[in-house]
Amino acid sequence: MNALAGLVFAALAATGAAAEDIAYSFHWDGANGYEQHGGMAFDEAFLSQPEVNARDLSCFFIEGRKDGAPIGRWALGMLSETTTWTLTFLPAREAFAVYGAQHPMPQAWNMDGDGVDCGKGGFGFNIGNAAQDLCLDGQLLLASQVPPDRPFPATLAPDMRFPPDACLGPDLLSALELPR
Repeated sequence: MNALAGLVFAALAATGAAAEDIAYSFHWDGANGYEQHGGMAFDEAFLSQPEVNARDLSCFFIEGRKDGAPIGRWALGMLSETTTWTLTFLPAREAFAVYGAQHPMPQAWNMDGDGVDCGKGGFGFNIGNAAQDLCLDGQLLLASQVPPDRPFPATLAPDMRFPPDACLGPDLLSALELPR
C-alpha cells in the first residue's frame, strides 16, 4: 500500500460510521445490578424498512456492567464464522424487537439461546422465549434475566462515537484511483 492509500484508509477508518449512517444508543437494565449499554449505526435509508437486521449494520458494540463495574464487551469487529449474531431493530418504534409470535429469537448478540457460546472471556446478550439475559465467559448469567417481552428502546444518537473495533471497514480502497 502506498502512502496516499494509507492516509486515505486511516482517515476513513477514524470516522467510524459513514456520513449517511444514522446512529442509535441503547441501555438495558437487567436484574441484580446487571446492565449493558451500546450503540449501532446503519444507513439511514433503512429507516423506511419495517426491520433493520444484523447484516444491515455498519457499526455495533455492547459493554456490560455489574453493579457499575465493567464485566465484558463485544463489538462488530469481533464477529467470526462461529459467532451467534442476530439483531432485529424496529425503526418506526425506535426499539429492538422483543420476544413474541413474530420474533421468537429476535436478539442474539454473541450469545445463543442456551447462553453459553459467548466464549472464554467473552460477553453476549440475547432475547428469546425464556428471558432477556447476558452471557459472560461462556456461561449464562441467570441472575441477569428479565422477562423476554420487556420493551427495549433505543435513542437517536447523532454524536455517537464508536470504539475502533465497532465498525466494519470501508470497501473503498479497491475503487481508489491512485497516482502512478
